[in-house]
Amino acid sequence: MSLTGTAAASLVTLAEGAEHGGNHESLNPYLTGGGSLFALLLLLWITTRFNRDR
Repeated sequence: MSLTGTAAASLVTLAEGAEHGGNHESLNPYLTGGGSLFALLLLLWITTRFNRDR
């Protein structure tokens, strides 16, 4: 299968999923966003701990 054929098949699959809402029932957007924010803030805190001038 060529690259263009694979890309076309992927787009068709994505388009079919969008008709049904595309979201999984168990995914809570607030929990996902909050978890992402927490992870990014934790990485920021770790980075600032290692970046101190001594």
